[in-house]
Amino acid sequence: MQQCIDKQCGGILAAPVRDTMKRSHIQSDLVAHTECRESLWHALTPQFFPLLALRDALRQGLAAGLTITEEASAMEQANHQVLLVEGGADNLKITRPEDLALAEFYLMNKGKIND
Repeated sequence: MQQCIDKQCGGILAAPVRDTMKRSHIQSDLVAHTECRESLWHALTPQFFPLLALRDALRQGLAAGLTITEEASAMEQANHQVLLVEGGADNLKITRPEDLALAEFYLMNKGKIND
């Protein structure tokens, strides 16, 4: 959070992409090409933005019919800078049903590895 305050912008926790990333052809399961992962990041939570700017960005994006996947996408579309603050890959983001199962596994087994 301090990094965002110092740079006077909002930010998100993020983890650099480690996996090879493939882009498919539109509406296809065939590989179009491999993406360069050098500047790709996994967006994590939490996200940190000034409340009024975020509210305005969300309202503008929704009014314009834009696809807003999370707070940072609204801020990006409203031309606000978003700082990437490196976080751990173990910071789970619940997006798909299988993410809940993984989170449950981690919570059920927390501390058991070192026992």
